[in-house]
This record gives sequence, structure tokens and C-alpha cells, in this order.
Amino acid sequence: MIKTKKIRSYERGLYFKDREFKGILEKGRHWFADPFFNIRIEIASMKDPWLIHDNLDLMIKSGTLANHVQVIDLEDYQRALVWVEGRFERILGPGLYALWKDFKKLRIEIVDARQVRFKHEAMTQIAEHGNAAEFFSVVDVPEGHRSVYFKDGKYVETLAPGRHLFWNGTAVNRFFTVDLREKILDVSGQEIMTSDKVTLRINAMLSFNITDAVKSVSLSEDSRQALYREAQLALRSVIGALELDSVLNEKEKVSKGLIAAVQESARSLGIQVKSFGIRDIILPGDMKDLMNKVIEAKKAAESNLIMRREETAAMRSQANTARLLDNNPTLMRLRELDILEKVVSNSKMNLVLGEKGLADRVVNLL
Repeated sequence: MIKTKKIRSYERGLYFKDREFKGILEKGRHWFADPFFNIRIEIASMKDPWLIHDNLDLMIKSGTLANHVQVIDLEDYQRALVWVEGRFERILGPGLYALWKDFKKLRIEIVDARQVRFKHEAMTQIAEHGNAAEFFSVVDVPEGHRSVYFKDGKYVETLAPGRHLFWNGTAVNRFFTVDLREKILDVSGQEIMTSDKVTLRINAMLSFNITDAVKSVSLSEDSRQALYREAQLALRSVIGALELDSVLNEKEKVSKGLIAAVQESARSLGIQVKSFGIRDIILPGDMKDLMNKVIEAKKAAESNLIMRREETAAMRSQANTARLLDNNPTLMRLRELDILEKVVSNSKMNLVLGEKGLADRVVNLL
């Protein structure tokens, strides 16, 4: 009929009588007269700061826990951040909680989750905690990117590079991360007919970057695909208005025309076009043969023209030389001597002197 219970320094006793909570027993030995066996003592260790019990709500309402327990009662829109001994312990959602405050140092922060975006000096530490994913949407925006934030279908803000936290369960949050760096769009395999009815297969390349992240995600489901479609239309519009020779010989002009054709529609999507040009032009097989023949004929004509020009120049030079020699006998004589010198220097010459007076004529000739 007499009961005893020892409570150690790091423990507390939960005293129940007739299934009603009566209070907290502190350290020491306690004696009870229990003739009807209706007293129950439950030992709770304060090494674990959390007081967890099936009848916690009734225990709190009794008012006997106030001196020993920190009670946290959170409504649907509230969250709690709990630090134990200066270390972050956990995040609490709506509900009733109790922590022993006699044994360890506690710090509790109550936060209104209706302010959907969460900012805190210890945000990184909180975001990396084990149960953070249950309460937060964590948005990590890389360098060179932006994230467009919509709350309940309405645009709120554009998030800069870094880590951002948003409470779950209080609004419908959507995030669209946009890459603002320059990118290349390959527009390949476009079959286009020129104004002179020649069908070309064209590979083009477009470089661009997104300048308005909000427009790029608000006005088009896929801004890159929309830009690709506009690039196709621009190619057909510009190339289709030109003849084959203009397409082949005026590439810079064609590039400027392509940029002008696509720039306005791209700007409406929040995109700036840096460059747009033709990379490859593939002609049909028969057109290749025809072009090769034309080029071959042009080159042959140019070759013949050069040969005729050189022949004419040579004949004109010879005519001038003949006219000069005819008008100047002394110059003619010098020319003969020059030729004779070349003949003597480049070959063996034998002189046979037999007839009298022949030597004199040879000497005179020389």
C-alpha cells in the first residue's frame, strides 16, 4: 500500500492519480500511500529535451507544467525554429509541443509562414537540416541565371543568384530558372527556294541571350523553341526574296537582313539576338554541276584573255624595237654585235681562213 519512487537529477516524474495528471515530481525519493492502486508515476528523462506523451494536451491544460516545460502551441500558419544549447534542433509545424527547460538552454522562434519567403541569418544551416525539405521549397539559383517566382499564379519577383527558401503549404509557389548567358541556336536543314527558283538547303546559326527573364517565361511556354520558329520564318522571308547569286556573294547583307527580320519578335520574348548568319549552303546535284561548268568556262575565258593580252604586249614591243633599229643603223650594228657575243660565249666557234682577204673581211665584220 506504500509506494516509493526515486527521481534522479536529470529526470522528472509525471504524477498521475485516477488517470488524471497531478503534477511534476522533482529529483529525490518520493513516498506514496496507494491503497487503491490508482497512482502511477512515469519517469521522463530531460536528456531528451522533448516531452512526448499521449496525454500532453491534458497535461498542459492542467497548468502544472508551466514551471518545468516550454510549451509551443502553433496554429496552421505558424512555424517554430528550435535551438537547443545554441545548436539548431528542428523546424516545427502546426501543433502542440513541450520541451524541458530545466536541463538545457532553449531558444524558440515563432515564424508567420504567411510571409511565404523565409529569410534568416542562419538560413543555410536551417536549409541543410534533416527535416527542412518537409517545410521548405529550396531554390538555388546559379551564377549567370535568374529564377522567376510566381505565387498563386501571380508574378512576385525575380530571384538573383544564391539560395532562397519558401514555406510550403501556405501558397502555390512556382519557380522558373532562366539562363541569361549567351547561347547558340542551330537552325539546320532548311530547304528554301530563292526568287530565281533554285532550291537550297541551308544551315544557319543564331546566337542570343535572354535579357528579360519575366517575359521569357510569361509569354511563351518555351522561349527557345519560339525563337527557333521565328528564325525559320526569317530565313524563308529573306532568302526567298533574293536570287542565288546574291545569296552566295552578299553574305554580310543577308546576315543583316536576317537579324532585322527576327529581332523584333525576339525582343517581345525578352531575347536579344547577337548574330544570325548562314553557316552552310548546299546546292542540288545538277546545280552543282552547272555551277562548276560556269566557273570552268569563266576561268578558261580569263586564261585566254591573259594569254592574248601578253601576246599583244610582246608583239607591240617587237614592233617598237624594229622601228627603233630601222631608224638607227648604229643601234642595229650594236644589236648584231650583242647577238654575236652571245653566240660566241655559249658555243665553240672555229674560223677557217683560206681565201686571201677573207681574214680581213672577218676582222671587219667583228
